[in-house]
Amino acid sequence: MAVARLVLVALVAGAAAGLAGSREKSRAALESLLPVAGGRFGWTNLSCPACRLLFAALDASMQLEPSVEHLQQLAAKVCVTLRLAAPEICREIVRLFGQDMVTAWARSILRPAEICGLLVGARCGHWDIYSNWNVSLPATPKPPVRPPTPPPPGAPTARLLFLTDLHWDRQYMPGSDPDCQEPLCCRGGRPRGLGGAGYWGSYSKCDLPLHTLEHLLRHLASTGGPFDAAYWTGDIPAHNVWQQTRRDQLQALTTVTRLVRKYLGPLPVYPAVGNHESVPVNAFPPPYVPGNQSSAWLYDAMADAWQPWLTPGALRTLRLGGFYTLPIWRGLRLVSLNMNFCSEANFWLLINSTDPAGQLQWLVGVLQGAEAAGEKVHIIGHIPPSHCLRSWGWNYYRIINRFEGTVAGQFFGHTHLDGFELFYDEETASRPLGIAFLAPSVTTYIRLNPGYRVYYVDGIRPGSSSMVLDHETFILNLTQANQPGAVARWQRLYGARETYGLPVAFPEDWNRLLDRLQADERLFQHFWYLRFKGHPPAQPCGDACKKATLCALRTGRAADPKLCQSLQLPFPEIQAWWRQQRFC
Repeated sequence: MAVARLVLVALVAGAAAGLAGSREKSRAALESLLPVAGGRFGWTNLSCPACRLLFAALDASMQLEPSVEHLQQLAAKVCVTLRLAAPEICREIVRLFGQDMVTAWARSILRPAEICGLLVGARCGHWDIYSNWNVSLPATPKPPVRPPTPPPPGAPTARLLFLTDLHWDRQYMPGSDPDCQEPLCCRGGRPRGLGGAGYWGSYSKCDLPLHTLEHLLRHLASTGGPFDAAYWTGDIPAHNVWQQTRRDQLQALTTVTRLVRKYLGPLPVYPAVGNHESVPVNAFPPPYVPGNQSSAWLYDAMADAWQPWLTPGALRTLRLGGFYTLPIWRGLRLVSLNMNFCSEANFWLLINSTDPAGQLQWLVGVLQGAEAAGEKVHIIGHIPPSHCLRSWGWNYYRIINRFEGTVAGQFFGHTHLDGFELFYDEETASRPLGIAFLAPSVTTYIRLNPGYRVYYVDGIRPGSSSMVLDHETFILNLTQANQPGAVARWQRLYGARETYGLPVAFPEDWNRLLDRLQADERLFQHFWYLRFKGHPPAQPCGDACKKATLCALRTGRAADPKLCQSLQLPFPEIQAWWRQQRFC
């Protein structure tokens, strides 16, 4: 969300400065906005009257200036003046985001009092665009659900490869500066030499070179497999979001897809759309936005690139809204969701955030059909459910509750870290009925080892539960791989059941693990080490960090304090801590 807020700050400040007119008034307007730039482009220091004044200025400026070009020029100057980013980044970010953000704002029903209620707090106004809304669940009663049971000894187990957040940086340069001032480092420029970016990757705010991704895929093809299928949940381009074009994004999509097909060959691969695939980043207009501002350019390219893996029906909905469903094997169906329609960073949802593209209602229909056919369903997506807008997340939680006997697995990425989110029954909020697994990233961003995940699933057989029985995480240890003369080797970091002593890996097993993590400090610190793929932050995870982490693991529902009451940490503090950790 930081990028969108940067542009929003620059736009409203530019509008205020433009309306101020004279140099003195303009300077005063800019100085009054300096607190807005604090806190990673946050809004914590923005007063309610100032917020309303700024967005009223934006409204007035848009009415007086039929073209947004002048507003964008002012916004870029303001961004530089306020030092929100380097001058080049200011200009490029405003150029990329300005037109679409102004269009979304103009078409939205949000007005200053409403958006300031969103940014500053409920005391400043209401935001009806984010009000509660409900999808329609089936009128048929929920079938009785029996507790899951482990498969009999010798039953077949499927191995599912899981890849997420590859983030290929085509400007990555070994030896370059890993500690630059820009949002993304280890790229271009004069080689730094000793202490520069490593050949395989770096412990810094850097993404990966193509040769590291190819090395991973070659490893998977030779010694990592065999696999029965692969789930691939997006974020292919790098984090240089201020200088990307549609051509860049399509090049990343086609280049990496070709590598996946080259090395994984006939293996069926099922992708999902990440938030970095679009340009501007996070910008995914609903299907009713037509013309050049629509996402058709991206979805059509994805359908062309992924056509060998998907069915004609899946390709149709992929082209429409970036989501699809298809059968994987007998008794198991896959649903790939476009989680950008739940994202608070998708500014196109300012127009209308009520079930964008009708995706959740579509999901209900797919699950109802699967329930009637006796199918189990796996759901994949990029952004985890608890990171979604509140109403979207709560509706998704309701859907998982209603179809707990059908949804056998949920798999997400986006955070770059290792984790999970539990789902409980809505009646008592105590019986765990589902779990969303969050797999670690392939990329190093930020200060991580590259990694991937393998899930072991009950199947392939008639009557299989299709539930996850175990998972393993693998890494490329950069400390070892980047040593002179070393051979890069992908190695097993840990297995879930072995490490945590889980009987299986069903929701109840992970629920018990939460209690153990809360009580056993040594176990929690080991979990923290594994969460960061064997390269945790230098700052230890203290009491507030631990409670916020346990709260995040406990709930798959956005902004739900009920499940974290036992942690004895005020929920606003938990939310504030997690907002500081999000960097994707």
